Amino acid sequence: MRHTDPDGAVGEARSAAAPVADLNLLRTFLAVYRSGSFTAAAGLLGLSQPTVTTQIRALERWTGRELFERLPRGVSPTAGAHDLAARVAAPLDALAVAAGDGSEPHERASPVHLAGPAELLCTRVLPALAPLTAEGVRLSVTPGLTEPLLDELRSGRHDLVIATFRPRGRALAAVPLMDEEFALVAAPVWADRVKERVAEEGPAALHGVPLITYAEDLPIARRYWRHVFGTRLSRPAAVTVPDLRGVLAAVTAGAGFSVLPRYLCESELASGAIVLLHRPDNPPINTAYLAQRPGRPAHPDVTRVRDLLIEAGRAW
Repeated sequence: MRHTDPDGAVGEARSAAAPVADLNLLRTFLAVYRSGSFTAAAGLLGLSQPTVTTQIRALERWTGRELFERLPRGVSPTAGAHDLAARVAAPLDALAVAAGDGSEPHERASPVHLAGPAELLCTRVLPALAPLTAEGVRLSVTPGLTEPLLDELRSGRHDLVIATFRPRGRALAAVPLMDEEFALVAAPVWADRVKERVAEEGPAALHGVPLITYAEDLPIARRYWRHVFGTRLSRPAAVTVPDLRGVLAAVTAGAGFSVLPRYLCESELASGAIVLLHRPDNPPINTAYLAQRPGRPAHPDVTRVRDLLIEAGRAW
């Protein structure tokens, strides 16, 4: 789409000699992008909310595209915003460090932006971080899938991301956080019928049992089948719930069987609400990683969150 500025310049046809956008506009943009709100960005920058709005509109005119979709609460970055953030975040962070602005008071008081799988955040991470909130640490937590969360981490939207696989390339620093073991489980009503047969017949024993999963492509179950049974899983799910806690609830209610991380269903296994259908000698294991965004050195609260998670991960 062509966009014409008030002075008549065409946004998409700017020459290489055209002046760059005011750095203040880019700093304001990055604050809105990272905080997800004009109001929050205003507080971080020490500006009024109308000033932030005016600056974002000016930058949108300059770039010739909308950067944020206005929501009832906060804003959502557009594809153009993700692209712009990916290009300007690292240089602006480096400039802030060079200018000695990396530890502004408002930066020290800003929330730690943490993201990762919803189930792990709710069952392990938030309980582990609870002591920090009493000490004044602020958290902004975003659930999601690893790939898009890592893209947002690279562009500076998050400070820390818990990833279900090791980030590729050298742009992100990542350390192993925990190993999750996958377990084949069902409620007793199904286990009483098929558990002994699974040990003898393998996956064929589950032919008549509904499969519950969190995604149509059955990623966890397919991995279990390949690793444990040495065969390909080629059946559709009876129930698909895009949250492993929902999968666990369905399995516990007797809807069918599934493959779940043991950390998520430990209490149900201990109480007998669900039962292991198989005990392989070498169960599949997946390692979760704690990744940190590039750019300026983390403010102290990010370091505290990171260190506490690494310590807690040793016990998980």
